[in-house]
Amino acid sequence: MSASTTATLRHDWSLAEVKALFVQPFNDLLFQAQTVHRAHFDANRVQVSTLLSIKTGACPEDCKYCPQSGHYNTGLEKEKLMEVQKVLEEAARAKAIGSTRFCMGAAWKHPSAKDMPYVLKMVEGVKAMGLETCMTLGRLDQDQTEALAKAGLDYYNHNLDTSPEFYGSIITTRTYSERLQTLAYVRDAGMKICSGGILGMGESLDDRANLLIQLANLPEHPESVPINMLVKVAGTPLENADDVDPFDFIRMLAVARILMPQSHVRLSAGREAMNEQMQALAFFAGANSIFYGDKLLTTANPQADKDMQLFARLGIQPEAREEHADEVHQAAIEQALVEQKSSEQFYNAAV
Repeated sequence: MSASTTATLRHDWSLAEVKALFVQPFNDLLFQAQTVHRAHFDANRVQVSTLLSIKTGACPEDCKYCPQSGHYNTGLEKEKLMEVQKVLEEAARAKAIGSTRFCMGAAWKHPSAKDMPYVLKMVEGVKAMGLETCMTLGRLDQDQTEALAKAGLDYYNHNLDTSPEFYGSIITTRTYSERLQTLAYVRDAGMKICSGGILGMGESLDDRANLLIQLANLPEHPESVPINMLVKVAGTPLENADDVDPFDFIRMLAVARILMPQSHVRLSAGREAMNEQMQALAFFAGANSIFYGDKLLTTANPQADKDMQLFARLGIQPEAREEHADEVHQAAIEQALVEQKSSEQFYNAAV
């Protein structure tokens, strides 16, 4: 299968086709993924986001990978919903060090009626700063989705996590169909979708392929596809899971790029365990988005200065927001990244 044919947007991928991509010789797969990537993106630009936990711990879901689940004793301190002003202060810091998107995550099964007004004010405030806005709040109903869209939310993150077949082995408190319904509400409300999954939970190659098929065969591809490598946290049922082979992880990124040519494929959780060479290979495979800063909700992430040092060595520049992609704005972002101070400037809300 040529790279030119796979650059065409498709929504009818079969398991046999996707598995055939996975089992190609490694160099052939990466060449195909890089060719598709260059047809749709600047190969030396990476979108930069910051993620903040606005409500930490005590989640009623039983996701086996998650330290925030109230079902497991991981030593994580519970925190109530952050005050709106504190969230806006963190967003300002994120913008100062070069992030173009500010993502806010709450450990909820679904947002409550009493919390929604505060959540909406967070969206409005971050949006007013000129940042793209993203939230992950769990399951949404139609009214909540429409309210978020009206407030100015750009992206909603709701990961499928794994294949429909393996899902029940990881989560029992929410169904796969509920996740898909939330994604449908988000799309119908006019927002962009951020949805991906996790490698390293004991899934098979078929499960990895079927996860990507679920995403690629949606009526519209998610604009952002985070690919996470399991961060094993003591106290969770997956704390002793087998490590993911680095080449298998890169293959996942490459296949995601081929299946969803116009989506941003995000190198997400697990980057702390990746050396610079693996991250460079991930960018070559088509990853063009990262979370930037010291934490991803509750787990470690490479420090911002290390990311920018790696970007400089690879000749990568941060991607500007589309609506502000003029030379002056881009230069300001790049200068802020060069002149950033130490990680003490960065948020500590999700310790």
